Amino acid sequence: MNMRKFLLMILACGFSFASIAQKNIHPNVILIITDDQGYGDLGISGNSLIKTPVIDRFAKQSLRFNDFHVSPVCAPTRSSLMTGRYSLRTGIRDTYNGGATMASSEITIAEILKQAGYRTGLFGKWHLGDNFPSRPMDQGFDESLMHLSGGMGQVGDVTTYFQKDSSYFNPVLWKNGQKESFKGYCSDIFAANAIQFIEKNKSNPFFCYLSFNAPHTPLQVPEYYDQMYKNVDPSIEFERKNPMHLKMTEKDKEDARKVYGMVSNIDDNIGKLLQKIADLGIEENTIIIFMTDNGPQQLRYTAGMRDKKGSVYNGGTRVPFFLKYPALSKESKVIETMSAHFDVLPTLSELCHVDLPKDRKIDGKSLVPLIKGKKVDWSDRAMFSYWTRKYPELYNSMAIQKAEYKLVGQTNYNASIEDFELYHLKNDPGELHNIVKENKAIALKLKAELDLIYQDLIRSKNLINPPKIIVGTKKENPLTLNRNDADGSRGLWDQEAIFGKWNVNILKGRYNFRFKFINPIAANGDMYLETNTIINQMKNDQHTDVIEMKNVSLPEINGELIPYYLTKGKMILPFSVEIEKLDLNSH
Repeated sequence: MNMRKFLLMILACGFSFASIAQKNIHPNVILIITDDQGYGDLGISGNSLIKTPVIDRFAKQSLRFNDFHVSPVCAPTRSSLMTGRYSLRTGIRDTYNGGATMASSEITIAEILKQAGYRTGLFGKWHLGDNFPSRPMDQGFDESLMHLSGGMGQVGDVTTYFQKDSSYFNPVLWKNGQKESFKGYCSDIFAANAIQFIEKNKSNPFFCYLSFNAPHTPLQVPEYYDQMYKNVDPSIEFERKNPMHLKMTEKDKEDARKVYGMVSNIDDNIGKLLQKIADLGIEENTIIIFMTDNGPQQLRYTAGMRDKKGSVYNGGTRVPFFLKYPALSKESKVIETMSAHFDVLPTLSELCHVDLPKDRKIDGKSLVPLIKGKKVDWSDRAMFSYWTRKYPELYNSMAIQKAEYKLVGQTNYNASIEDFELYHLKNDPGELHNIVKENKAIALKLKAELDLIYQDLIRSKNLINPPKIIVGTKKENPLTLNRNDADGSRGLWDQEAIFGKWNVNILKGRYNFRFKFINPIAANGDMYLETNTIINQMKNDQHTDVIEMKNVSLPEINGELIPYYLTKGKMILPFSVEIEKLDLNSH
């Protein structure tokens, strides 16, 4: 062999080794999360009635974090998952009521991975803001296929709401910010598009966030999966291991059967995705995570845990979390150390060799030491959780978990320590035996720590100065304001005669407004548009469900947009507001 060929061979080998090293530095990431699927909605969790062979097999091949916790409801979980921070720090304080928009200043998993050249894609549920600058495409995702608000068929999802009982089938979705019609069942659509994204980016590092909206309500399931559970009695498992000795109604049973069908459909779709990863030959260097966002919404089997979605008891917050990354560890094992949603970002930061943000508090910890079997002392670690509408209510539906103890507040702001609940989780996993009276010193210590975390979180700048929708930019024109992001009366949803508003920054210019109502409104009323000190109004003489205000001139406004139709002394809030800037090129 002559010297020239020898040098070329060495150089080629060098490039090959460099390529392999580069791949090991930046593994692919697939993060799968389902919506309202509880810990007990898997065969591997002891549920003998549900059919989830793919996820069960995946779990047995993975690192299983057996004490993994999330927020009691979805938007808070998703913000913590994306940012590594308590949701209140990000501006997320609710699932609607204007509290489900994450501040654009937050740095997501997608954004940190893009630093290292990752291609990023979201498929499914986002629920962290439907308008600029809080959409997935504004928060680090190169591609996105999503529904709006917290769920398809909900009032905030303006393109599926009026489909009612068929909203999960043949939906209009939002692809990279634009409406597009799709054929088929929603979970199949999201999974198929995620698989296409993976195949398209197989030669480069990618981050695929497959965020199923199922089995969230409305409980709509394809016929094949519906028939799968037609003769199943879900109460058999529920009553076998139910700490509160509750009984399922016929409605509960029917709901559970539908949920199980939706979960089995997800299981089949995950099977297709895993097969694609195997066919592409990229299993070794791909991190795959499976988790869910909170406990079950309906009454059904929870593997012996107390309560369900919306609760700070374990039935609301403890979920499955499986991580598989063959290049790091080929062994499967169960890890019992308490971990949580906000640990995912720092874990991926370490595994993917990308820097964490240094200008903000990251509440999570990397799980890599636990994965590698290192001895770590996390006994001083505490996790705070709460769930009430609007903002946290002091000591009501509030908890702190630390080591083997959990302190729960279901009481008043000025309650004595005896009014709290204290549980020893190792001895009492069902959280049934309140031991606060015998352990006041432990309870007081936990309460003091809960107070510190609570006081820190409610002072978060993104909570005090909530994120605003920016109106009048080239990034989103026209834009639609939906009911999910409307603030105002507590519990604002699909009511007509209710006060609502949107928190906005409006750029100076001329606008067309289109107000859509849930039902047609009576003629001979007045349409009002209030924007801080400026009020525009017009007479309406039509029986209609749409009113348009054209060529409205507005200065720059940082504040509230308040629309309503006034008729016979009643104020009717529009279902949605479409806004188009006419002089877009002037700014």
